[in-house]
Amino acid sequence: MPAGQARARKLFFSFHNTTLDFQSISVFYPSVTPLLRMSRSILDNALGAVGNTPLIRLDKIAAREGLQCNLLGKLEYTSAGGSVKDRIAKRMVEVAERDGLLKPGHSVVIEPTSGNTGIGLAMACAVKGYSVIITMPNKMSLEKEAALRALGAEVVRTPTEAAWDSPESHIGVAQRLQKEIPGGIILDQYRNVNNPLAHEFTTGPEIVEAVLGTPSTPSKPSSGKVDVLAAGAGTGGTITGLSRAIKKSHNPKAIIVGVDPVGSILALPDSLNVAGAGSQYIVEGIGYDFVPDVLSRETGIVDHWIKSTDEESFEAVRHLMRSEGLLVGGSSGSSLSGVLRWLKSKEGRTIAQTKGANVVVLLPDGIRNYMSKPWFLKMALEAEPSPLAKRISSILQPSSSTVSTDVDRLASGIATLTIPDLDNRPGHAGRRVEF
Repeated sequence: MPAGQARARKLFFSFHNTTLDFQSISVFYPSVTPLLRMSRSILDNALGAVGNTPLIRLDKIAAREGLQCNLLGKLEYTSAGGSVKDRIAKRMVEVAERDGLLKPGHSVVIEPTSGNTGIGLAMACAVKGYSVIITMPNKMSLEKEAALRALGAEVVRTPTEAAWDSPESHIGVAQRLQKEIPGGIILDQYRNVNNPLAHEFTTGPEIVEAVLGTPSTPSKPSSGKVDVLAAGAGTGGTITGLSRAIKKSHNPKAIIVGVDPVGSILALPDSLNVAGAGSQYIVEGIGYDFVPDVLSRETGIVDHWIKSTDEESFEAVRHLMRSEGLLVGGSSGSSLSGVLRWLKSKEGRTIAQTKGANVVVLLPDGIRNYMSKPWFLKMALEAEPSPLAKRISSILQPSSSTVSTDVDRLASGIATLTIPDLDNRPGHAGRRVEF
């Protein structure tokens, strides 16, 4: 149970036998009220299960890396839709409804996305009864498309190589559809202020609450504050909102580390983006070839930027799975590998060796969306055989049973069957966008 929820339950049970009722707890302990309400009531719908994700110690990885600090992972795949993007989808839809921009029975939500925001929006629109169209580059996984279609969304694939401002890009196609479909509205995660606000008002406070609610002990010392936070940047709304939440009202001296894949242009200074400029990367959900409006360039929002590679990202995913039991996606590996590299740098070395310092890594989504990707299949099925696997093999050697898998054939076969433009889905011809 997350520390915040544990604290809420403890408060509830400690006050249960006193004259201090729920209303009084709400007054004296406002930060735990939402958690307390969630822990003791039936939720109205799936949107009530968005957020309130656990903060988990990554002790085995910390020990392997020789860290003295606390390494903590904010595990976002436990949210109802499976990712950190559920939060912004919920807020963008609810605020648009409040402002009269979304009208039941008329509005059609259209959104360009790398997938997770689309899944969050499709979930919200399924609950609230809106039609939804998601435009998504071909690079994004079949699992994301399948989840979107399962939630009732229409999905349009666009060329991965198209520049963001091209009419053929996922952004350009969404804009075209919005102009031609009655009631079409783009909530626009790239510009919508409710993207960073969702994290400033929920994700950030949850992290702070968990840290404050966990006492320092001799065996598990804590500084009592968030000392470092690391997150990958896509739209940039997550890291912007988290930074504001932590620095404004919790710890102005907290260090925010942004992680940006090689090939993207989000990192500062711009010189960091020269090596590998324009190259393609496999990791999904982070990096862009333009700077979204919601990514604040204000001094002090992001203190340090780290450029990540696919190789180190996927290796970090493997460690999170094998060492910590966390079935995370590729961008979680980017965040972890980035902060580990920063902790070994001149700027990060002191924090790394400070007992009780709290280093939080945002883990945006789970492996659900990437199970058919060749990088995952090779990692999962092509690992170095363990002593136990060798023992099993020796026992079964005379039989026709096997403990190995032809990974190359499996990965290439799945890749062929999941190319977005092939006519390989029941009831669906492959959909290309024609101009």
